[in-house]
Amino acid sequence: MPSRRPETPLLTVDIIVELNNHPGSPVVFIERKNPPHGWAFPGGFVDIGETVAQAARREALEEISLDVQLTHLLGVYSVPERDPRGHTVSVVFIGVANSDPVAADDAKHVMAIVPQQAPTPLAFDHGDILQDYLRFKESGIRPSLER
Repeated sequence: MPSRRPETPLLTVDIIVELNNHPGSPVVFIERKNPPHGWAFPGGFVDIGETVAQAARREALEEISLDVQLTHLLGVYSVPERDPRGHTVSVVFIGVANSDPVAADDAKHVMAIVPQQAPTPLAFDHGDILQDYLRFKESGIRPSLER
């Protein structure tokens, strides 16, 4: 009997990119070209044959033209309603870069700003991710496992 692949959520990555070359510890947000519109952390789908870390670095290079060094795994976000296009699971990384971001690929605009002044509206569940990031930076506590 032939085996059937299970139907599963799509796997994505998001990257909170801290810019070391700017005062005030800004992070990078992109304005999305494609629906759902709004501001978001750089990210995208994991390609077949790559690790989630490779996908995160690739997406940062494609969307904000930066080579990013990944420093932490913030968490895994899997609430079925997090993406209006369908069920996705996102592995969220924190990384650092030493250059200025440039919008490319799926990014209409790019903004480097202190996270407490994040642009609105934030797409997906990136408001929750932002709050988890701020809590992690303040206390070292990662988000709950129920994200």
